[in-house]
Amino acid sequence: MDIEERQAEIIDHFVKQATANKDAALGSIIAEATSHPSLFAFSEILAVPNVAELEGTENTVILDLLRLFAHGTWSDFKSNAGHLPHLVPDQVLKLKQLTVLTLAETNKVLPYDLLMLELDVANVRELEDFLINECMYAGIVRGKLDQLRRCFEVQFAAGRDLRPGQLGSMIQTLSNWLGTSDSLLVSIQEKIKWADTMSELDNKHRKDLEDRVEDVKKSLSLKQADIDFRGHEEIYSEPGGVMDYEEDRSRPKRRRHPIS
Repeated sequence: MDIEERQAEIIDHFVKQATANKDAALGSIIAEATSHPSLFAFSEILAVPNVAELEGTENTVILDLLRLFAHGTWSDFKSNAGHLPHLVPDQVLKLKQLTVLTLAETNKVLPYDLLMLELDVANVRELEDFLINECMYAGIVRGKLDQLRRCFEVQFAAGRDLRPGQLGSMIQTLSNWLGTSDSLLVSIQEKIKWADTMSELDNKHRKDLEDRVEDVKKSLSLKQADIDFRGHEEIYSEPGGVMDYEEDRSRPKRRRHPIS
């Protein structure tokens, strides 16, 4: 079971819990959700009406915390720590994991220096242990640790929840990609059509050459036959060329005398 399938059951559980509770009671549910080791998507919980109704109330901090885990990073928490609940170790770990996913969205080669800065990690050994044990083993990223170049080469990263306004940007990106694909398809079709035309012309040219070769062969054959015929005709028409058989029979035969 991959990460998306595992999350589906967990999300369904927390959505039901959030739907069945209101106001301050949602605090413990959100805390549990943001601490769960296998949950990395929170948009479905954010969409629960009871959760959305926390906006502007005395419990709005619960909603802010959930939004942080849906869209934010460890740096965002540090910048707003005074307005957010205290995080337990499991939440800190989760937020740092999500920070790696955010960085991997825009860059598939993540320098160690950037990662140590964003994650508040003191040294390379600690960073590599975190990437291996808490990210790759968790199945949220796959990649290669390059100690020589001091970077993490991302091969796969799980997606995070879409940020407000990000959907429109994604639609525009996909529309641009679709337009480019259509143009490329037209270009390919034109090249295929050109190739078919050239192939047809090439086949026609080859057929014309073959026909001309056959015509030349036939012409040479007829000329040779005519030459052979004329040669025989000349032989038989020469005077004295062929002795008449009756004339040969009428000549007296010379008698041979024995040698004494």
